[in-house]
Amino acid sequence: MSKPRKPKGRPISGWLILDKPYDFGSTEAVSKIKWLFKAEKAGHAGTLDPLASGMLPIALGDATKTVPYVMDGRKIYEFTVTWGEERSTDDLEGEALNTSDKRPDEEAIRALLPDYTGVIRQVPPQFSAIKIDGNRAYDLARDGEVIDIPAREVEIHRLTLVGCPDTHSARFEVECGKGTYVRSLARDMGRDLGCYGYISDLRRTFVAPFAEECMVPLARLVELEAIEDQAERLEALDAFLIDTSEALSALPHLAVSEDQAHRLKMGNPIILRGRDAPLPAPEAYATTRGRLIAIGEIAEGEFRPRRVFG
Repeated sequence: MSKPRKPKGRPISGWLILDKPYDFGSTEAVSKIKWLFKAEKAGHAGTLDPLASGMLPIALGDATKTVPYVMDGRKIYEFTVTWGEERSTDDLEGEALNTSDKRPDEEAIRALLPDYTGVIRQVPPQFSAIKIDGNRAYDLARDGEVIDIPAREVEIHRLTLVGCPDTHSARFEVECGKGTYVRSLARDMGRDLGCYGYISDLRRTFVAPFAEECMVPLARLVELEAIEDQAERLEALDAFLIDTSEALSALPHLAVSEDQAHRLKMGNPIILRGRDAPLPAPEAYATTRGRLIAIGEIAEGEFRPRRVFG
């Protein structure tokens, strides 16, 4: 009988809020962070295109169990639309498909914004991670296929015109829900304005619940490679981690005793008594002494764990 394989890396848990640089893929960023932290496992909460910069929340260890709660959060992007061309990728990387000499003025742009606020229908870009019959759209597009991607509903909470640096471009800020493609916003606004448009700059500044000031530039982390002592280097890196439970801040919170924590870790429910007992909730999280113990449901006077943490 073969021996079980030892896990590679440290069983460290927490969130690193990376300020992803331009021209660096999300998967590449996760691999780099996993290697720097010598982490056993890692994953990210929401892909950023290589040509986009900004907030890329990366989960290490048990924090990967909380990724869905961050994926569902609101996001804020700052972006520039360049008018006059529609491109195959809806950003700088693609080839020009349509061109126009027309340029919109500020009044026309502002008049359009209400049409892009609220719940709207949006067709994802041809070059996107959407799956079509089991294949990624960008793989099909790279093979020269024109894909019929169905429109879907997304929610735009706020779309603001920040300014017009020149007649050829406009700067925006958008606060949006899960699944929104900013490249599609640029494409569709360009079509509605009769001038075409594509994203020439894109930066994500917020992914709920993590604030912009949480971001750590990759270069700052890479600098720590100069520390020769590994224990000292890892300690310096770990100082940038945010507690795993921060990803769950939108959920009801339950502080439990050590005995209750032990029951939860065994997969057993705990009874909630007294007038201070929490109200029923489909999802909540429990901690003891600040440590995340479990995510579960509060129902019928019990907290029932669904996912437990070491």
